[in-house]
Amino acid sequence: TFGLGGHSKEILENLNDDGRLIAIDRDKETALYSKKIKDKRFHFKNLNFSEIESLNTRLDGIFFDLGNSSMQLDDPDRGFSFQKDGPLDMRMNPSIKISAEKIIKDLNEEDLANLIYKYGDERYSRKIAKKIKKHLYEKGNFSGTKELAYSIAGCFPPKLRYRKIHPATRTFQALRIAVNRELECLQRFLEISPSWLLPGGIISIISFHSIEDREVKNKFKNDKRLINLTKKPITPSNQEIEINKRSRSAKLRIAKLHY
Repeated sequence: TFGLGGHSKEILENLNDDGRLIAIDRDKETALYSKKIKDKRFHFKNLNFSEIESLNTRLDGIFFDLGNSSMQLDDPDRGFSFQKDGPLDMRMNPSIKISAEKIIKDLNEEDLANLIYKYGDERYSRKIAKKIKKHLYEKGNFSGTKELAYSIAGCFPPKLRYRKIHPATRTFQALRIAVNRELECLQRFLEISPSWLLPGGIISIISFHSIEDREVKNKFKNDKRLINLTKKPITPSNQEIEINKRSRSAKLRIAKLHY
């Protein structure tokens, strides 16, 4: 998964001269960054990682980072973050029709609460859903990400509103997962990807929240096609977190295809 190309550049530095790296990303904006890499071994495809079979080639290794790229998080117009105000969008591929705003408007209160609980592990999901639907009934819409985050924060007891993790984080995560069908895509990828590895091929996945990590862990453990190489996930060191605070929740798991 290409993102801004950090992993791709590192792989290319360690790739044999006759090797080949295929980078994919569903976000069309990343194509602009991919053009900056001038290397005959490098190829970019504008694809969702669940569409790996369309590459039509067997692979020695697969390395996927499931997190949002900094480009997406730092652009307020994409609506992924509440640090800066932006529209309630959250689409990784701007061409899809569904958005975070559409989800909170279209779902009834109970279904919205269930979604926030399922994809966000949010214990205050029912209170949050009720507050969101009440706001929509009274005002018609939210002005943007900051107003939604402020409304969500009001559902928490005062002592929980000012911790390191913002109280709206889990709800925003749940909406983003739903908008981009992230779990469905991950489940499909985990099912088909071993078929596209060469014997002894390696698959490595970095996830950033417990729901994704649980899916990867269970698949690597239970899929008889794979040998699980990480009983416990590899996590970033304190030094790495110091350099990149967004890496703090990253978990890397690795598996190998049976010969």
